[in-house]
Amino acid sequence: MKLFDVTVAPNPRRVRIFIAEKGIEVEYQQVDMRGGEHKTPDFLRMNPSGKIPVLETDNGEHIGESVAICRYLEALHPEPNLFGATPVELGQIEMYNRILELELWTQIGTSWVNGPVVAQIAAGRFKQNPQAKETSDKNTHLFYERLNRELKDRSYMAGKRFTLADITAMTAVDFASELVGLKPEENLEHLWDWHERVSARPSAKA
Repeated sequence: MKLFDVTVAPNPRRVRIFIAEKGIEVEYQQVDMRGGEHKTPDFLRMNPSGKIPVLETDNGEHIGESVAICRYLEALHPEPNLFGATPVELGQIEMYNRILELELWTQIGTSWVNGPVVAQIAAGRFKQNPQAKETSDKNTHLFYERLNRELKDRSYMAGKRFTLADITAMTAVDFASELVGLKPEENLEHLWDWHERVSARPSAKA
């Protein structure tokens, strides 16, 4: 298998962490996003959305979208289980992962596209919205506070063990902290305890 990857991007990192947790051997091929490689006809034949990552299977088929790739890999390599082993786990992990995508990632994404890094990368290509960034910055910090309250009563995002939801949350917090200027406040002790716990896993370095 081959993963079309961009090392600094958060969604490919989600898949890399998942692969590391599974112990799967995968070839990695870097895509030049700044050079527009992900919008070329060859790449669009693999993923019409022109997004990273894309997994090329051993049969030469292509799967885009991080969670879809992870589902495929979990079907091939069921253990260690990261999507849920019981009906309740399946539902809860999916629920928390979607909450993180819809209520945290969307806000970080808005702050990213309207922030200073994208202003340099995509200068003149679109108009940024400072008001949208102000709102999404605030919403991101409010969500961090919510996570801090919830993690007082559980060790991981979706319960008692490490799952896909933790991968989604860890990549969100790391990306927001390092590249978007949205690091959680230091007084959010339960959130930071969780972050230390998941960041200590060998897969976090993937």
